[in-house]
Amino acid sequence: MPANDYKFVTTWEVRASVEQVSEILEDPFGLVRWWPEVYLSVCEPEPGVLELHTKGWLPYRLRWFSRRTESRHPYGFSLAAWGDLEGEGVWTFTPAGDRTHIRYEWTVRARKPLLRILSPVLRPIFAANHRWAMKRGEEGLKAELARRATGA
Repeated sequence: MPANDYKFVTTWEVRASVEQVSEILEDPFGLVRWWPEVYLSVCEPEPGVLELHTKGWLPYRLRWFSRRTESRHPYGFSLAAWGDLEGEGVWTFTPAGDRTHIRYEWTVRARKPLLRILSPVLRPIFAANHRWAMKRGEEGLKAELARRATGA
């Protein structure tokens, strides 16, 4: 596997229905509001294509595009990514009583020159940056669910 290929599997558990989780995670424009540490901007330059500007705690930004390739509403969806990151993301939402288990599989190749060139040496740091970003997402999702529950 090339050094700039990454496969991440993230799991979260939240006290919410799959419908509630799906409503939030299937709305890409809301990401900037509840996951602002990572999502700087999301726009739709053409129907069905999203342009995303993201970051982590490392001092670089990513510009990438995505298109939903499969919907399993409300149980998840898949997306294709290209740009600074190229690959596939698969979100899966599984009901578990009053909770939902969330699994995200992100299989990507880093195309941004900085990441591509430095991946052989800095791969563990880039992976830690991804884990940091996903932890912010879990915290943001829980806060967004709480905000919606209180009607704030």
